[in-house]
Amino acid sequence: MATFFMLGSYSTEAIKEISIKRTEDAIDTVKQLGGEVNGIYALLGEYDILFCVDLPDTETAMKASISLNQLTGISFRTCPAVKVEVFDRLATE
Repeated sequence: MATFFMLGSYSTEAIKEISIKRTEDAIDTVKQLGGEVNGIYALLGEYDILFCVDLPDTETAMKASISLNQLTGISFRTCPAVKVEVFDRLATE
């Protein structure tokens, strides 16, 4: 599994539809794609929401981004991530 940060921006319509059920449906969408949600955070600033997810691969991350946009109206910028310990090892090998 690979870790991805999905940074989301709400549309006007997406804001109107905020609900616990929609969040639960978003989590279920990630699970249906073989992934796991590690955390969801509301943000202030350039982005409105952050999903931290583990997904099988980049293609699945693309599918998750599209599926979540269709479900929620939130557009996502999806970034692959590695733990800093892994990065440090890669940078010093």
